[in-house]
Amino acid sequence: MQRACAAALLRNGETIILNPGKSNDDKAAIEILKILGAQISIDDDKIIVQSNGFPNHFNADDITINCGESGLSVRMFTTIAALSEQQITVNGAGSLLSRPMDFFDKTLPKLGVKISSREGKLPLSIEGPLLFKNIEIDGSLSSQFLTGLLMAYSVSNTDKVSIKVNNLNSKPYIDLTLHLLQKFGLNVPENKNYEEFIFHKKEKKKTGNITYSVESDWSGAAFLLVAGAIAGPITVCGLDITSTQADKKIFDLMMEISSGIAIDIKGIIVHPVSMRAFEFDATDCPDLFPPLAVLAAYCDGVSTIKGVSRLAHKESNRAITLQEELGKMSVKIELENDTMKVYGGGNPKGAIVHSHNDHRIAMACAVAALKAEGATTIENADAIKKSYPDFFKDLKRLGADVSLPFQQFNL
Repeated sequence: MQRACAAALLRNGETIILNPGKSNDDKAAIEILKILGAQISIDDDKIIVQSNGFPNHFNADDITINCGESGLSVRMFTTIAALSEQQITVNGAGSLLSRPMDFFDKTLPKLGVKISSREGKLPLSIEGPLLFKNIEIDGSLSSQFLTGLLMAYSVSNTDKVSIKVNNLNSKPYIDLTLHLLQKFGLNVPENKNYEEFIFHKKEKKKTGNITYSVESDWSGAAFLLVAGAIAGPITVCGLDITSTQADKKIFDLMMEISSGIAIDIKGIIVHPVSMRAFEFDATDCPDLFPPLAVLAAYCDGVSTIKGVSRLAHKESNRAITLQEELGKMSVKIELENDTMKVYGGGNPKGAIVHSHNDHRIAMACAVAALKAEGATTIENADAIKKSYPDFFKDLKRLGADVSLPFQQFNL
């Protein structure tokens, strides 16, 4: 959804976005589009974006874009906003204010952009215009910084300019970005094995209308699939089995360890059955760690999940947070270097846990509580609004006994 908003801003013409997201992250992206000059019309089932092709004809004073708590929005829209020659302030909220953004301090000046920050953190002040030059970056912290550059360079009309990338993680998310550029008629680079992206001069397309339907989110659906494996049956509809989304790997894993998952014309059906422990590399899909940890807690044996190093700069340090909060529910988790070991086969116990204002931790604790002994209270449970505002409503449809004073969630 956020990538679709960015692409709609960059192209010249009307874009109709179907199946739009309604999370706080999505709302932040829509507000950014308005501030950067796009005209927005919102219905329940679609969003219409009218843009002149940012930064064409964009002119405003005292511009501040607020990315809320969305890491993708700040990493993507900062570089896009740098296309403008005007001074723009980029800010955020919550844990985003403490997450490292020194990538911009190091990278944007090489592209002719003036920038100042709070010692590598928000707020940022940027002033372009960004110049399309050959550049080399490090992709180890987050692929989202590369997504921002790819989005910005997609409006270039330079004869051969390249972005070289070292140590790129989360390649499937880059596939998603390239897919969006192609769908929106923007300049799609030549992909040299994810080590170099070369943009060639492209004849500009005429303005016109396009319609794009946002894929259902495998990241959120992963919690429902795990919930079905623990306390189902459940049928999850609307997911694209051929999607390039990184978190689709949850489906492949569950097919390996459980005989209780199948596909029919209605969707993915999951039944609770005995599940064996697993080994899984989540380096390219770190958002799967929370549902994977809960899944492992209900498997027989000790499961090993690789990629812990990707978790330090999320809404919380998710490796430590999962260890602490699931530990309160009697789930033993060990962390060693880049590996998480989850000891399954026990019986999780109800407890008072805290989301650490992290949407995926709140959802993980809720799913873990479905078959736990005793009640569970999740403090700061409204963190789920960041990505999946209807999560608890959907959990109730699964039969969970949910009561909602919304700052905490009782199960």
